[in-house]
Amino acid sequence: MAWETLSFDAHGERVNLSVPRLTPEQLTAVADRVALSSQHVMTTLPVMDVVDAIDRAVARLLDVNNADRQLLEHLLPVITGFDREMVRSGLNAALKSFRRPQLLRFLVEDFGDPGLLDDFRPRVKGGWTKACGPRLLGHVWAGNVPALPLWSMVAGLLVKGGNVGKVSSDEPLFAGVFARVLAEVEPRLADALAVLWWPGSDAAMAQALCSKVDVLMVYGGDSALAAWQQHVPPGVRFLPHGHKISAGLVAASALDARQSQATARLAALDMVRWDQQGCYSPQVFYVERGAQVAPRAFAHLVAGELAAQQYRYGRRGLSLEETAGMAAWRQRLDFQAMQDDRVSLIGPADAPWSLAFLDLPQPPPPSALNRSACVVAVDRLDDVAALLAHHRAHLQTVGVAASPERLFRLAPQLAAAGATRICGLGAMATPDVGWHHDGRFSLLDLVRMVDIEASAETLAEAHASYRD
Repeated sequence: MAWETLSFDAHGERVNLSVPRLTPEQLTAVADRVALSSQHVMTTLPVMDVVDAIDRAVARLLDVNNADRQLLEHLLPVITGFDREMVRSGLNAALKSFRRPQLLRFLVEDFGDPGLLDDFRPRVKGGWTKACGPRLLGHVWAGNVPALPLWSMVAGLLVKGGNVGKVSSDEPLFAGVFARVLAEVEPRLADALAVLWWPGSDAAMAQALCSKVDVLMVYGGDSALAAWQQHVPPGVRFLPHGHKISAGLVAASALDARQSQATARLAALDMVRWDQQGCYSPQVFYVERGAQVAPRAFAHLVAGELAAQQYRYGRRGLSLEETAGMAAWRQRLDFQAMQDDRVSLIGPADAPWSLAFLDLPQPPPPSALNRSACVVAVDRLDDVAALLAHHRAHLQTVGVAASPERLFRLAPQLAAAGATRICGLGAMATPDVGWHHDGRFSLLDLVRMVDIEASAETLAEAHASYRD
């Protein structure tokens, strides 16, 4: 077997990771072995045994004294460039979402009765139903956020499918560590999960994976999704998760003298977490006029909070491409500001964050990410849905700071505009376990439902040994 070395530099350290480089034939053999485990082991395991195994693996990785947890805390900041404290707190937030109570809620959210994954269960209208997981589920993970693979890996295990995942060259560590820990706590799951790497340009490997899976879940940009879709044969279920746009909405009721600072802190935290690399990260904030604190003043409060957060969660070093993108974003807004006094940039050009204030309503402007956003003033939040609808195909999360009455008045408008998740401001980067990612079911989309209709049961009675 050939091996390749992936090298990473950050925080004054270098990490070299050796990864196996499989051939398409070797990938096919791995996929066959995982599929065999799915057929003979996973289908016979009670779903609660799977839940307990995941819970025990997660408990190990939450233990700060565990060697694997210490490995992740040491290496992930160097591999990803993210601040060490951000990695530590981010790992905790992600892992805590997959303890036993959360996993049970995850199952109930989609199935109601998790026993559907073990056996046929009675239906209210008559007959019986069983949920069958895929013989083989393929995962293609992006590397923008550490621990991202955990979501789909756990989903694949909960539906008792076999799993083959391709890690990104940008973050190839976490998925393999989790798979190893899982195999240690529950050896019966050792062959249910294979974590592999190959360059994204290797079409032969992509075709080999797609020829074996029943379901393929892909995370990445729109171009990556299009490339993978070309390899998916008829009959394979393709579940893409691509580029998204998310926004924050701040009502006048959240901008009085008592609450405005706290609201600004929540907005800044949503920008700072993972440096806006998640699909749920806000790229624009719409702020309502008519409050004690005006939208422009609120933008300056957010800028102050971003500056303060830099001391706790330092922004990662940017690549040359990201640096150029940030400079272009600022130059474009600077040019607009020279022509229109309703546009202004806030803060020094060399700050590790960038904020712009726009005193004119408009659809979400492009963002450079990496702690950059626009604060847009609006007369009424009720006008925002029409602006967001310009990006209906890519709209995902909307974080809201408003009264209960306003929240439930805005929610139908945001849903109609294309939003698939509405949460509180400050919680945009921490979705609930079992959330409907991009508006879809996390578990139900992976299974095949099998029904025994009442007619079959009725006819079977005619052939029973006790028939009259």
